[in-house]
Amino acid sequence: MRHHLLLLLSLISFASYSQNYASTEYNGTATDTVKGKKGETLNEVIVTKGKEPKPVTAVRSGLKPMDNPQAIQVIGSEVIEQQQAIRLSEVLKNANGVYVGSARGGAQESFFSRGYDMSANNMFKNGFRYNAGSIPDVSGLDKVEFLKGGSALMFGNVAPGGILNLVTKTPQFKRGGEISMQMGSFAYYKPSIDFYGPLSKSIAFRINGSYENSESFRDVVKNERLYVNPSFLFDVSQKTQITIQGDYLTADWTPDFGTGIIGKQILDLPRNAFYGSLWSNGNTKSASASVLVNHDFNRNWKLNFNSSFQTYNRGSYSTAQLSGLETYATPGDWNRALSKNKNLEQIYGDQLSLQGNFNTGSVKHQIFTGADWENSFATAYTYTFDEKYVQTGVKDGQPVYGPTLYDNINLFTFDPSKQRTDIPTTDRATQIAKTETNRFGVYFQDLISITDKFKVLAGLRWSWQEAEVSTYKETLVGSKQTVAPEDAVPTITPKRLDNAFSPKVGLVYQPLKNMSLFASYSSSFSPNTGTTVDLKPLEASIIDQYEAGIKKDFWNGALSTNITVYQITNSNLAQTAELNPDGSLNTDTTKKTLGGGTKSKGVEIDITARPVEGLSIIGGYSYNDMRYTNTSGTSGSFVTGDRVARTPATTANLSFFYTVPEGFFKGVSVGAIGNYIGNRLGGWNDDYLWTAVKPTPANPKPDPAYIVTIRDRDIPLEAYTTIDVSAGYTWRKISILCKLSNITNELNYTVHENYSVNPIAPRQVMTSLRYKF
Repeated sequence: MRHHLLLLLSLISFASYSQNYASTEYNGTATDTVKGKKGETLNEVIVTKGKEPKPVTAVRSGLKPMDNPQAIQVIGSEVIEQQQAIRLSEVLKNANGVYVGSARGGAQESFFSRGYDMSANNMFKNGFRYNAGSIPDVSGLDKVEFLKGGSALMFGNVAPGGILNLVTKTPQFKRGGEISMQMGSFAYYKPSIDFYGPLSKSIAFRINGSYENSESFRDVVKNERLYVNPSFLFDVSQKTQITIQGDYLTADWTPDFGTGIIGKQILDLPRNAFYGSLWSNGNTKSASASVLVNHDFNRNWKLNFNSSFQTYNRGSYSTAQLSGLETYATPGDWNRALSKNKNLEQIYGDQLSLQGNFNTGSVKHQIFTGADWENSFATAYTYTFDEKYVQTGVKDGQPVYGPTLYDNINLFTFDPSKQRTDIPTTDRATQIAKTETNRFGVYFQDLISITDKFKVLAGLRWSWQEAEVSTYKETLVGSKQTVAPEDAVPTITPKRLDNAFSPKVGLVYQPLKNMSLFASYSSSFSPNTGTTVDLKPLEASIIDQYEAGIKKDFWNGALSTNITVYQITNSNLAQTAELNPDGSLNTDTTKKTLGGGTKSKGVEIDITARPVEGLSIIGGYSYNDMRYTNTSGTSGSFVTGDRVARTPATTANLSFFYTVPEGFFKGVSVGAIGNYIGNRLGGWNDDYLWTAVKPTPANPKPDPAYIVTIRDRDIPLEAYTTIDVSAGYTWRKISILCKLSNITNELNYTVHENYSVNPIAPRQVMTSLRYKF
């Protein structure tokens, strides 16, 4: 940890997000939602604890909640603190319609919404897309914003389920801070610091950081994380602000591919049993730096410029449980194959936008226009293992080398103390794939207020994307020697160019100031990231989305509701590929396949209530039906009409938090949160399997020449509910909070394709002690 502490003291990096700040020194105007008007800000589902919500930065265009034909949820820092969340998945228990699709190898959490995987393009931090291959640190979050439905107009190439924007903590001109310690089950401890205040009348700072060290309910599995987030705010003038901010995360973790499967049956094995090698290890490093400039020309016209740089580096080496559908002669036998991965990415991004208000006669216009650019350079390494390096065949005149078997175990009789412990040599990468992607977009949006009650939102975006893949493969020299990929001549695929227009039209009718009815249509152009298994760029998907709903406030915002219905049609859904060209199971999530057309339709209901001082109630229900509507019907293609795997039909959440505001029990707090995840399918969707009909003497020319069967591959997963309860007490500047999670000790699983079958956490205790300055 010495190098970690030195890094914490010496790190200087910068990042930002597009939110204005209030202080006694500066009275700026919010760029995203109006400030100081409770009747307007309460019209959105803002998950806070009774305080006036901050602007929704991800909206970007400055639309008021009632004017926006889109449902939004915001989980504030006080709820995150009350809930004692340590992972983003715990924070998102408050966001209706978002659910964890998998926890692949313990390296990352994959989130889904409206049937779509959000982890590729739909995860943002401070308004910029970030690599979701890491698990972000919750201690640095000020809030989490969830924009449901189509957001392509503002954010470009995103899937239609919605976007998540993580907003990190930023400076204040009010001096303050806190130190805290979280402790919990399985040797969990996490000290954190957060200090902020003015350096002068025009400069403010903030620095927060944390260190986490923990074991797990899973044997052998450990985590060690260090996070730091410094930031500075400059009030250049009454009209101009500059924010620079950055964060750095390093995490050491144990790759954990969960429990086992025989056929389609998840085995009844101990929840704590770990079947990987004892030496399994993984490390993730990520950092970001950016600068934001906000300038108000006057109260009607605002200019924003935001620039960001991010780096990502993740590597792991372990024995992966590669096949959940394979059976062996002896029940419970399992081949443990070696798996080593390394992925790097650098992302540069710039955003320039202009927001303005003007009238044409009696018609009001609120425009938002701008341009954005992003460059991503990703590198993926494929390794082989020198200790048992064997040639399995020849393809295109070149030798083919297969993955190496580490050993064989039996899941029912496995004795960790007697397993193989030596670490095979993995010094050589046999392939390096470098993917460079450039994105550019320009957009224009206008909210036209024909009357105070009837409004039209119209916008158009033009997106352009260029992708190129360069592959460096190890080549044979003589009979034994090889040329390393770094020295080999690369194979460069032709650049793939995609561009399209993405329109959005919304109608808003407000019969009352606290009621809004809306309907919208949007079309998005979604170039797919990653490559095919042959390392070629993927074709783009075209997505049409229809949405309608109603927003209503009751009793001056004491109760706020959203009801939304939607339908999403995708021309071609990209999913992780199952197999590599050599027939081995693919474990690289950047290699994908296009599964065919899909249709997703559903309804969402969001409710927040603040009936009395100190009490906050959050509830939600969602129903989603996402199915394949147009597949090729060829061998290996998915079955038309099947529900897409990892898309539960229903999800629901309900929580309350209450702090006694006065009296003898002042400072006492209690809370509870329940989450329901409905029935769903794990593994792979069923597919068509074409087989030849053999001729016989009686039937020398069979008709048809082929027969088709449906291969049953999906893994049915039952619905489950988890309940967490908490209680605490605050006395002056000191507070203590205790949480008991999963009080019923519910057992269920997240399944990544047909491997990494990870059980959810059992009943656990978490306690935090906090001192605020």
